[in-house]
Amino acid sequence: MKKFIKYPILLLCLLSMTSCAEDFLNRYPSKPTTGDFFKSEEAAKLALTGIYNGLYLWSSGAAIGYMLPGPASYDALTGLVMTRDENETLGSGRIWPDDSTILAYWKSWYVIIQRANTMLVNADPSQSGNMARLTAEARVLRAMAYYYLISMFGDVPFFTAPPAFEDFKCQRTSKVTILDFVLRELDEAAAILPEWTASERGRVDKAAAYGILSRAALMGGSFNYNNDAAHYFKIAADAAEKVIGKRGLCKDFGSLFTTTGQAQPDARDELILEIAFYNTGEAKFHYVGYTETSRFVGQTSRYPTQTLFDTFECIDGKRIDESPLYDPTDPKKNRDPRLRSSIFITGDTITVNTGSGKVKAILNAYEGDSNDKENYRKTLKYNYDTQKWEKTDNLDFTDPSAFTSFANAGKGYMCGKFQRDSTENISQSTVNFPILRYAEVLLNFAEAKIELWALGAEAEDDRIYTAINEVRNRVGMPDVSSDRVGNVEKMRQLVRRERKVELAFEGLHLIDLRRWDIGDLENSQPVYGMPEEKYGGFKAPYPSVQKLPVFNKTARHDLNDIATYPDAEIRLVRDKNRKWESHYRLWPIPQSEVSKTGMSQNPGYAGGATDTSNQ
Repeated sequence: MKKFIKYPILLLCLLSMTSCAEDFLNRYPSKPTTGDFFKSEEAAKLALTGIYNGLYLWSSGAAIGYMLPGPASYDALTGLVMTRDENETLGSGRIWPDDSTILAYWKSWYVIIQRANTMLVNADPSQSGNMARLTAEARVLRAMAYYYLISMFGDVPFFTAPPAFEDFKCQRTSKVTILDFVLRELDEAAAILPEWTASERGRVDKAAAYGILSRAALMGGSFNYNNDAAHYFKIAADAAEKVIGKRGLCKDFGSLFTTTGQAQPDARDELILEIAFYNTGEAKFHYVGYTETSRFVGQTSRYPTQTLFDTFECIDGKRIDESPLYDPTDPKKNRDPRLRSSIFITGDTITVNTGSGKVKAILNAYEGDSNDKENYRKTLKYNYDTQKWEKTDNLDFTDPSAFTSFANAGKGYMCGKFQRDSTENISQSTVNFPILRYAEVLLNFAEAKIELWALGAEAEDDRIYTAINEVRNRVGMPDVSSDRVGNVEKMRQLVRRERKVELAFEGLHLIDLRRWDIGDLENSQPVYGMPEEKYGGFKAPYPSVQKLPVFNKTARHDLNDIATYPDAEIRLVRDKNRKWESHYRLWPIPQSEVSKTGMSQNPGYAGGATDTSNQ
């Protein structure tokens, strides 16, 4: 008979995973838990709180709810966002089995799984009261954790109960088996959950369960699991369709990323599942905006790339290489309004609350002439006392850590989504971080239907256009153009473009990159930035110096809006040694776990097989 580990404080005896000292589970009794403990609905609520608290785990694996939720950094591991360390990030090809970041992600999702297993093995959902709902929520969170694991690692250890001691030397279960389990769990849990909109923010409801189901099934279709892509795309479309009409879009896109905006009913409607932050009781803050801002008011650790910046269309619905409205000397003019909400560049004004007051300054990514002492490394800052703009030192060049600023490491581009709320201290932000938005559900539906159409499994569906138009029209972008209607490849291109610009910095592109198999495109060239100052910066004359990016180097480049730059010699550049190899489509199993458990390594990595077909 197996002896199960029932000391919840030993969160992950499997794979040597540990938790922090202050989270919920460490407040359990020190003696082993029993089924009797979970017969109390209050105890089950506490256990569920412990599972939700797992969402606060930072990429280091330490529960520091006042810092950085893991998904906030996922896009920085792709070609759309970069970190401050040149050529030293997972996104630039630095992928090793002993990488601490990879181990941290592995641990963080298994913490949630272990906590959910402990609750679900002991709690009885047939009990009266809310026990069925509580256990359904736990099943959704566990399923979501497994989705992330198989998306990043492929086959992984799989348990639905706390592991027995003899399970320590575990092996990996097929990703297909796990995905099918995930889809069943989400479908069954959705049927149990009573509400389409949870009464408490941050809690799972029907919309969340079906929305995550659509996301997970979309992955199965993209990877052609079981050689049956159509099966998974059909599940994805059906799950998303269940949510469509039950929730809605926020009228103002920017309101989704501020505390005041998120308080509005229509923002609540769109934010289906969030990592919730608050400044009452046991307050939980985060540093997302604080670590993406100017040196005037915070730190800078993640930056958008030129590739992402150039993905945003012009307001006529055309890509910048196709639109007569695009002006290289004023690159934010006549662009998709989501660009202004998402990315800052030189010349933009930031207004940030530092806790001791507001700071308003003009971003300046250019140093100026070193012989012009009056203007060299200067910019304008607003004086709230005199109500006038005053010239001041540009801290993005003069601060002791200015090498990390958007003007230096960021090559002229700065993330903008989570630093626009001037009503609260940016270093103690309580802006909820979105895990799932209604906009994604619409795009999941559209992409699944497009892929079914491309496979010949279904005919063209007019609802594809309705779903995409709803997302685009919210910000004033035009309907799908007539030349795209009826063209499956052009619609595939558009839905991928919409996912990138709509969901930027929200952690989804890391898996989208894998699904679309475009890691080589995003990482086959250095990261380029704004035109250098000596050539005139953004005001450099076009076309004699600046040239339009080229998106059609190959059909794959064109489909995925990955540009190459014929004027690369005038642009700021970094990550010159960026690279991609086919086996990067999966991360390596952390080497420490391979060594401790004896499980196999992913192909292409040290200790792994030479075959690279596992994906």
